[in-house]
Amino acid sequence: MSPTTEAPTIPGAKGHTDGAGAFVPVQTRSERPWSFDPADFEVPTGREVNWKHTPTAKVQPLFVDEAGPHGVIEVDVDAPAGLVQERLTIGTAPRGEVFRPEDLPSAIAWKQETEAPLLRIPAGAEYTEPIVVSLTGTGGLAHAHVVVEAQANSHATVVFRHTGTAQHAQNVEIIVREGAHLELVTVQRWDDDAVHVASHQARVERDATLRHVVVSFGGGVVRVNPTVELAGTGSRAELYGLSYSDSGQHLESQVYLHHKGAETTGDVLYKSALQGAAARTVWIGDVLIGADAVGTDSYEANRNLVLTEGARAESIPNLEIETGDIRGAGHASATGRFDDEQLFYLQARGIAEEEARRLVVLGFLAEIVQKIGVADLEAELFAVIEEELAKEAGR
Repeated sequence: MSPTTEAPTIPGAKGHTDGAGAFVPVQTRSERPWSFDPADFEVPTGREVNWKHTPTAKVQPLFVDEAGPHGVIEVDVDAPAGLVQERLTIGTAPRGEVFRPEDLPSAIAWKQETEAPLLRIPAGAEYTEPIVVSLTGTGGLAHAHVVVEAQANSHATVVFRHTGTAQHAQNVEIIVREGAHLELVTVQRWDDDAVHVASHQARVERDATLRHVVVSFGGGVVRVNPTVELAGTGSRAELYGLSYSDSGQHLESQVYLHHKGAETTGDVLYKSALQGAAARTVWIGDVLIGADAVGTDSYEANRNLVLTEGARAESIPNLEIETGDIRGAGHASATGRFDDEQLFYLQARGIAEEEARRLVVLGFLAEIVQKIGVADLEAELFAVIEEELAKEAGR
């Protein structure tokens, strides 16, 4: 059955009624409704559970179901030989095999992207150099739906790099076939006025691994929400995030990890640094260990370092467990200022306070940067962090 003919699970966008006729809102992440038709979603008001932490007034252009002008985002793909690149119309597999729009912008992007680009890593291929997709915004409204498929027993890294400016609604559909290993990194270095709302949805099959990394530095509003289903026995997901929010920036990620198959492993770690009176980050982490996910081992954590007065980090971890036969599951969240003991330790050894603060921040964020595994990109991100710290020192 093609995606356009499947019955949507809405109504559900508004919740449901109980036996007494009372309204009951959607309570858990797993119950969230979906539809390919934008008309099935109401325009968000900011009161909905999945929008209440987002500045919806700044995202309004992405709530309008109309095509944007062509050429708003220039795309360049630097890839090793053998990568398959095609265009997929709605109803052409594997488009829609995994992706289910769960909000209005993602449904609009699905509809407006009439020919979705496909990046397919062939079965058994091992790429030592990353596939780099550079997206440069030139201003205006843009929609995208991209499909990344790692075929069986392949090994590759895909990097999305976002620069320039745009009002961009983006879907990324990720399929990791049996035994494959895929690393997908999305880097947001937009101009200050850019708005980027992205929905990444992935399925990981038997004995396959997905490492998904979100890095957000630029943009006025950047919201990248990854959803990963560990569908196959022995599948693994490593979901990491790094953001550095300046005054006036809103950087957000809502993460959903669904352990569906047996003997699956999940590791979620997001870190943020914030500086400036109106700097804001939002992290919501939902983990569902399903009834058949026996032998699961899962952990999620979010850490936030607030560098100046007035910055605000919101952190909401959630965990649902539907089976008692697991190896382990847990979650943690912490938000705070500099550790005075760390600063004292460094200053006691002759390091000036400003340099000590720099070393603490670098040490805090380095854990995520070093998980990327692309040397040039890691060096670039360390340089960007240094630039951000220089801004703070100059305030």
